[in-house]
Amino acid sequence: MIRDEAALLAQWRADLAVLVPDTSPAAVEATARDLLASWSAAGRGYHGPAHLAEVLAALEELELDTAQPGTDGALVARLAAWYHDAVYDPIRPQDNEIRSANRAVDELTRLGVEPVTVARVRGLVLATTAHDLPGAHATPESRAFHDADLWILAAPAPRFDEYCSQVRAEYAHVSDADYARGRSAVLSPLVDRPRLYATAHGLATWEAVARENVARELARLTG
Repeated sequence: MIRDEAALLAQWRADLAVLVPDTSPAAVEATARDLLASWSAAGRGYHGPAHLAEVLAALEELELDTAQPGTDGALVARLAAWYHDAVYDPIRPQDNEIRSANRAVDELTRLGVEPVTVARVRGLVLATTAHDLPGAHATPESRAFHDADLWILAAPAPRFDEYCSQVRAEYAHVSDADYARGRSAVLSPLVDRPRLYATAHGLATWEAVARENVARELARLTG
């Protein structure tokens, strides 16, 4: 379910109240509203507030599945959700993740979040560069965040197809042929993996649908 701006802000306030209860509420609010403004910037199709809300909803589903509501790792993953596409420029995509991670470090540090927590958020954001499947010794938060960011691959077919159109619109400056080659190069390695999702819930609930969706998109791109 897509959560509205008020619900997103309420979640942010609640999480920051746990992490930095003595920080100015005005600073917490201003940071969240600046983030939402970035997510809502012109030129974003898929990588907008709906994507943020979907990642947070997927994290909530995974959190409930593991029966660990309110865990520290879940909170860290939610902060990473806010920042993982805070900077998104399809014209220069090569450094979106590092710029987003740097923004997380700057803003969370300024709000007074502990360095170890800031480092964990930074690590999760940087991991979205290649969407590598977390290894056997990965933390629960890294597995959950990886899967939540890729939830869209397992969305109902109408939403998945809308996502594909939204990504294409973000790269309207790229020719159809170049886009098809580039997008196929992104999606093909995903389906070549033994599994798309790192969590037990993702594997059991999302995997088969995601593979069907991605196969359909690859057929469109190469057809």
